[in-house]
Amino acid sequence: MQLILAEKPSVAKNIADALNVKGKKDGYYEGDNFLITWAFGHLLELYDAKDYDSKMARWKMDNFPFIPSSFQYKVKSNPKDRSKPDWGVQKQLKTVHQLMKRTDVEAIISACDYDREGQLIGDSIIYKQKPKKQVYRLLLNEWTPEGVKEGMNRLRPNQELRPLLDAGMSRQWADWVIGINLTSVATLKYQKGKGKALNIGRVLLPTLKIIYDRDKEIEQFKPEEYFKLTAAFKTKDGETYEGTYIEEKQEKFNDQNVLTRIQDAVTNKDANVIDKQVERKKEFPPYLFNLSNLQGFITNKFKGWSSDKVLKVAQSLYEKKLITYPRTSSIALDESLVGKTAKVLKVHSENLPYKDEITFKKSKRVFNNQKVESHSAIIPTYMKPKQLTRDQEIVYTAIKNRFIMQFMPIAESEQTLLKTKVDAEDVNGYFLTKGKVQIVEGWKKVDHIQSKDVILPKVNLNDQVSVVDAKVSSHMTKPPKRHTEKTLLKVMETCGKSYKEEEDAGEDSSDEEMLGSILAGFSIGTPATRAETIKKLKDIGYIKADKKNLICTPLGKRLVESFPIPELFDLEFTGRLEKTLSDIEKNRVKKDQFLDLVFSFTSDSVEKIKQAEDITINEIKSSKNSNEVLGKCPVCGENVVDSYVAFSCSNWKKGKGCSFAIWKNDKYLASMKKKPTKTMVKSLLKNGRAHVKGLTSKKGKKFSAYLKYEKDPDKKYFSWKMEFK
Repeated sequence: MQLILAEKPSVAKNIADALNVKGKKDGYYEGDNFLITWAFGHLLELYDAKDYDSKMARWKMDNFPFIPSSFQYKVKSNPKDRSKPDWGVQKQLKTVHQLMKRTDVEAIISACDYDREGQLIGDSIIYKQKPKKQVYRLLLNEWTPEGVKEGMNRLRPNQELRPLLDAGMSRQWADWVIGINLTSVATLKYQKGKGKALNIGRVLLPTLKIIYDRDKEIEQFKPEEYFKLTAAFKTKDGETYEGTYIEEKQEKFNDQNVLTRIQDAVTNKDANVIDKQVERKKEFPPYLFNLSNLQGFITNKFKGWSSDKVLKVAQSLYEKKLITYPRTSSIALDESLVGKTAKVLKVHSENLPYKDEITFKKSKRVFNNQKVESHSAIIPTYMKPKQLTRDQEIVYTAIKNRFIMQFMPIAESEQTLLKTKVDAEDVNGYFLTKGKVQIVEGWKKVDHIQSKDVILPKVNLNDQVSVVDAKVSSHMTKPPKRHTEKTLLKVMETCGKSYKEEEDAGEDSSDEEMLGSILAGFSIGTPATRAETIKKLKDIGYIKADKKNLICTPLGKRLVESFPIPELFDLEFTGRLEKTLSDIEKNRVKKDQFLDLVFSFTSDSVEKIKQAEDITINEIKSSKNSNEVLGKCPVCGENVVDSYVAFSCSNWKKGKGCSFAIWKNDKYLASMKKKPTKTMVKSLLKNGRAHVKGLTSKKGKKFSAYLKYEKDPDKKYFSWKMEFK
């Protein structure tokens, strides 16, 4: 009997289906040869600081830096009460460990995601039990039945994946140490008032700095006026075309008078076509998606999408066996996947109107081991979807279409350049005209991409034409565009290195290809974490979204301009840390070297913050309590007033022991997206119940109800009751 541990219940179900394991038990599946169980992502988490030392329960500047001599794990905490373990997680962990101890289990197989986080999830659960049985690793890029069976035939000893675990632990421990220490001392030093902490993170701050820098460029930008001269020419057949005046390779002029003089000189004059170049250009399809490019494509094309949402939808498609592993940085496929890819293409080409144009070929653009970093690019699997949500359909169609494009004919266009010289004195330049006609639509058919043709009249070299109009136009230089999630993801992926954005992939994406190989591992965050970083920056109030644009908030600006640890904003510094984690995965760098660097940096940073100038970066103004009497306490008869965190009995405030309170963060009300109000509390105290509108059900529907807040006769505490009449 072999025990297989999957990362999630849905993946365990996929494995069970593939291996024909039918017996569903409490927390696992059982068949003749396999037991299949699951985690819920991380079942174990690192100790909180107070778990190591009780004095860390309160933040005091003297307690930092705090770096444990060894890192320990505990059962994941209950999100509603972090002092207690999560009951469901604790139960599942016990199930997994009991299965590991079964005498009929000969080997354990970790089937968590094939990345450093998946390795950490599986190993932390398995090795907490100190098993004496052999542990293997199932490494898959997709959860199709075929993929699972193939993977089971090439299991690897789990010990071979030790570098991947080291990278996962290094990332986790480093982020814990930097986060706990610098968030704590920064909050103590730079924040006034009680509230959310001033969040400091290894990946958060450089990402914030990217947006800050762009905002600063826009703020400091001074628009400048420039001028262009365009002329309209008539051919001998009476057709017209336009050209832009070029002199010494320049088409923008600062001095309007220069162009006005030329305008006067060319008006109503004859001209000659002095050069005509016609070139047939190939337009290659954009590369296969990696996660960042997929997120950029979707967030740019569809309203209301965030990169975090794209990842969640892609993950759901992966767990439904419809796409390959989404958290990848690669834009090509491993060369070993040639046969499998041909089968996938055949499945998805069957009913397409242009299926006769689809030809499978093994090209270096698609199959290239040098462009694969851990995981291949995202493509559909051979399984066709039966039912998708609207969101899933958007992401799935984008991935499928990008895949099919690779095997369609290369698009071709005919591009024409005309140079027209006017017969006039003191006019040294010429007028340039560009034309483009799509000759072969090719891969553009897949996404219905319409090329904008600029059709020129029939004009030949040395033809004589005449100037029928000439205009000088005024223009203003434009500031850089604000960052969107698409552009931000690209900068994070390349750590700020310059790149040529491939909007429609009109030419071969050689720059993108080069970056893929040179910058492997040198980035801000990983494909899996970048979306989460952007979401967190919004949630903690360092940036905000204005439609598609991302903008630094005043708090974010103050943090960048005042926080005294410049390395944390430095893309190069962060990129080197991420590159070192990548090198740990590849067994080129040892975990302890990296952690020593991080611990030393953290200790130095804490001391710098302590010695830095006392300033306020964030001030949280507490809402002053009105001391308005809302009613009489149902327990002792004293006044109920508005305190900072609750509507509570004044005897409780005076320390006389009455515990009646309606908490402002009441979890029952929060579950229906409501908070208690003064009006609600007044009605409860006066009438015994309050009519509450705008409550939200679990299915997201709004409703109204009467709420009562009554003491349970058998217990000491009050609880809510709902009525509809």
